[in-house]
Amino acid sequence: MAQADWAKQHVRRYRESNGENGHIWTGQDGAGAFPCLLLTTKGRRSNEQRTTPLIYGRDGDDFIIIASQGGRPMHPGWYHNLCSFPEVGVQVLADVFRANASTVEGDNLETLWGMMAGIYPPYDAYREKAASSRQIPLVALSPL
Repeated sequence: MAQADWAKQHVRRYRESNGENGHIWTGQDGAGAFPCLLLTTKGRRSNEQRTTPLIYGRDGDDFIIIASQGGRPMHPGWYHNLCSFPEVGVQVLADVFRANASTVEGDNLETLWGMMAGIYPPYDAYREKAASSRQIPLVALSPL
């Protein structure tokens, strides 16, 4: 699925401004203020670098993201990519670094989900929408 024009523009603005324009995303409708990072994955089929803006939270040194895709029945492409190639690129504001991506499982999953839903409340609705087709993955990005 091709990346939406608004997401491409978000990535461009974020990079050009070292995150000054784009680190705080106000949503497509201008409602809210959500922290965003840029995630760069290697395409599992194309081997091309792909960058996606994503809302994030923090858990110690880790950056936490959710592969919600708005509750659609399939995981987003970037999630499949990082499952194949877990070493990813991350940009938070002007800080650009490599990280290891891993799917969060076990006892910490619900705690981190609650934290992320506190940052971006639609995640709970996305989870409910996807419940019949998939469990939405929560991912930890651990800086290398």
